[in-house]
Amino acid sequence: MHRAFIINLGSVDHVPVGKGRSYQIKDRRVAVFRPREDEVAALEDECPHCRCGLADGNLEEEVVVCPEEGHRFDLSSGAEQEDPDRGVRVFFSWIEHGNIYLQYSPYIVIDGIVTALQ
Repeated sequence: MHRAFIINLGSVDHVPVGKGRSYQIKDRRVAVFRPREDEVAALEDECPHCRCGLADGNLEEEVVVCPEEGHRFDLSSGAEQEDPDRGVRVFFSWIEHGNIYLQYSPYIVIDGIVTALQ
């Protein structure tokens, strides 16, 4: 069995509406966005093209725009709009009692094979 961890990232007030913030979780950076007052979305905080942090990107509706090269990533799926087969990892996240929670797993399943993230 592969475990997922629930992490309390702190107050939702640390992420302004319409903005993103980067959090360090173990050896990974996770970008948490707040597209609306009562909603958060969490993505891997690294553009697969230029390796810059996506947390500094602009939110446009349901996508974040890479701050360096303009690639657009869907907040719900992590897919890149120009190349849907390429994208970033999405983390299940939610707001509860004024705090942001994130489900984090050090593993990923690809084609039925469980792999430890590096």
